[in-house]
Amino acid sequence: MGDRGKAVVTGAAGFIGSSIVDRLLAEGRDVVGIDSLTDYYDPGRKRRNIAAALTSGRFTFVEEDLVKADLSRLIDGCDTIFHQAAQAGVRASWGDEFSIYLHCNLDATQRLLEAVKVDQGIKLVYASSSSIYGAVSELPMRETSLPRPFSPYGVTKLAAEQLVDLYRLNYGVRASALRYFTVYGPRQRPDMAFNIFIRAALAGEKLTIYGDGSQTRDFTFIEDIVEANFRAAAYDGDEYVFNAGGGSRVTLKRALELVEEAVGLPLELDYQPASRGDVPDTLAATDRIESELGFKPEIGLAAGLAREVAWFREEELV
Repeated sequence: MGDRGKAVVTGAAGFIGSSIVDRLLAEGRDVVGIDSLTDYYDPGRKRRNIAAALTSGRFTFVEEDLVKADLSRLIDGCDTIFHQAAQAGVRASWGDEFSIYLHCNLDATQRLLEAVKVDQGIKLVYASSSSIYGAVSELPMRETSLPRPFSPYGVTKLAAEQLVDLYRLNYGVRASALRYFTVYGPRQRPDMAFNIFIRAALAGEKLTIYGDGSQTRDFTFIEDIVEANFRAAAYDGDEYVFNAGGGSRVTLKRALELVEEAVGLPLELDYQPASRGDVPDTLAATDRIESELGFKPEIGLAAGLAREVAWFREEELV
């Protein structure tokens, strides 16, 4: 990152965005955080994510929609933009909700790129997703694989990723995209699997599991994802897109066992058919991010889950 004065984080009150904000402030950076505080989940939870940041004189919070905000003014003088803002969730992206995904994931990204294209001094890091790969027949998933999203959410994340690339190629926008693989840890969204699992274990409630538990995921701890973002921001090489995977691929059944170990309580499970849009397996090929960004995840799944459970208990979320 350069020395022009400030960094901008979109989706700044979210799980990953707020974690990036905290790291930037810890490193002495001035930060502008933009978030419309949508009601996809409790906006009060998002405000708690940035409560500490709001006590810093170096943090400015802007509660606005990227599609409507004066982005040229907000990004003026910045050297880095971490574009984390998006409407998340595979299962919620079908039907009438799809228009929200178009607005938050595509329209917002296009407007941001229009503001960025006039300033060659800005580096943009775009938060993409492993959902762009879909239900692949071969693992690991490679950046060179043909993307075939298996959900409307994945379609919008891929389209936005390609929009960023178009502005990179046509206007010289300096940009990198990180394809996240199942991020977890403190501040994880309440609709995400480990948050749901831990909450059920602590409350002694029956937990619904979609699929037979044999599906696998490559899990990535939040601090590792933040580190990947910082390395991408400093990168000036020729590659554009990188898999950001945690190297902690396990079956869902094994993940549930690890949750039980971390919480110290058993789970009562109710298995149901798999949901539309859920892919059976994910596994990131990480040779490109290792060779180009020097990134390797450091937090294993058991250690990361222990930290998420500790956060739950500290926040008294159950």
